[in-house]
Amino acid sequence: MPSKKLHAAILCSPGVGHLVPVLLLGRRLINHHNLHVTVLAVTTTTSTAESQLLNSLTADIHLPVIQIPAADISSVVSPDAKVVTKICAMMRETIPTIRTTISSMDPLPDILVGDIFSTESWPIAEEIGMAKYVFITSNAWFTGLVTYSPVLDKEVVGQYVDQTEPFEIPECKPVRPEDVVDPMLDRDDEDYRVYLNLAVGVTLADGILINTWENLEPQSLHALRNNEILRSIVKNKPVYTVGPITKNYEPVGVKSEVIEWLDKQPERSVIYVSFGSGGTLSAEQITELAWGLELSQQRFVWVVRPPAGHIKDGSFFESGHSGELNGQADYLPEGFLNRTKKKGFVVHSWAPQVEILNHVSVLGFMTHCGWNSTLESISSGVAMIAWALYAEQRMNATMLTEELKVAVRPEVLPTKKLVGREEVEKMVRCLIDGEEGKAMTEKVKRLKGSAEEALSVNGSSYISTCKFVEDCWSRVHLSR
Repeated sequence: MPSKKLHAAILCSPGVGHLVPVLLLGRRLINHHNLHVTVLAVTTTTSTAESQLLNSLTADIHLPVIQIPAADISSVVSPDAKVVTKICAMMRETIPTIRTTISSMDPLPDILVGDIFSTESWPIAEEIGMAKYVFITSNAWFTGLVTYSPVLDKEVVGQYVDQTEPFEIPECKPVRPEDVVDPMLDRDDEDYRVYLNLAVGVTLADGILINTWENLEPQSLHALRNNEILRSIVKNKPVYTVGPITKNYEPVGVKSEVIEWLDKQPERSVIYVSFGSGGTLSAEQITELAWGLELSQQRFVWVVRPPAGHIKDGSFFESGHSGELNGQADYLPEGFLNRTKKKGFVVHSWAPQVEILNHVSVLGFMTHCGWNSTLESISSGVAMIAWALYAEQRMNATMLTEELKVAVRPEVLPTKKLVGREEVEKMVRCLIDGEEGKAMTEKVKRLKGSAEEALSVNGSSYISTCKFVEDCWSRVHLSR
């Protein structure tokens, strides 16, 4: 055994969806693989949820976290720039502080792990002599698309969304034009150029960690590891499966109001509705969703946020405080809270999602299909209504509905057309009462078992993470 612990610095970009898996990966490396881990979290001043999460998780898992305030980007990007462009600008402008922070650490880290938005910090690792690994907090299919995007950029003429045939990724499932990630929706936007730079940054890492497991995505993982074209793009770097990385369900002593309400509901009777830490709906869509839930006559818990026009990720940097919604919010239909008070519980902004999904009364989850929420639902054995909004969520929704068959989705993407109340009612009833819903529940329970097996000692993700640690040690010894 090595005489000292391997020291990993994990660099994380702003956003709760990035922060959660990074913190949980750090905890796993400490608790199960005997590493010394320091998380470097680049944070914004606008996200209350980010601060709350850092305070609660770091206290629970005793994980050293150094918060690095994101640099001011007001003079670098326009206020209406897309989220990907803003995050990349923050990470790029914060590099001097990141460099100083890492250089002053004692002992210096042996390796640098960065999320997909951290790849412009690779030169810091090279200066210090550290190996550098990219941690993809999404799935292997997404990783295949990202790494192959520079090739598609040369091959495809015109806008991706105007194409009529799916995009072929070597040996992976093809990606439909309407399912491409947000930056690919408009090739003329700055966001697209930023995205292509991200794709190149991924291929420059010494290895790729992905928040998935072997049995969930055998086709995409096989392609990333064995297809000659993809292997040449990632320069034959190793691919490690480390997922599912999700928060464990741990009952707490003091119950929140929503859990107390769920305790009073019949088993497997409640639909949980939440669109993640960043997802927002238009006023019209909130109205239709509310009427659909009411018309379904099914029990529900709904985490609701004020409307944000047609911006789908409107609370990405601002998600915050929670609590039961008392009194009528002016963006909900008049009388809605009073009419549904016996069957519904409406929460403002945030709720204890993992605890809710593991509650015996919860049967289904209407979700934006963010990968963290997707894995939490699978790990809880809960089938889904796939309501994709932004980022790679359309790909996730397609995987859940067509490949894994653990979700139902609207006939037309919610980003393209208003989902009417009748369709909302139909999807909720399908999940609660329909034979299709029962079949999806059985499938997701099997996936839950597969996830648990992957994480167990000698499971595929445990073995893959052990291999990652061994490879890191080999690099450390070679550099000495």
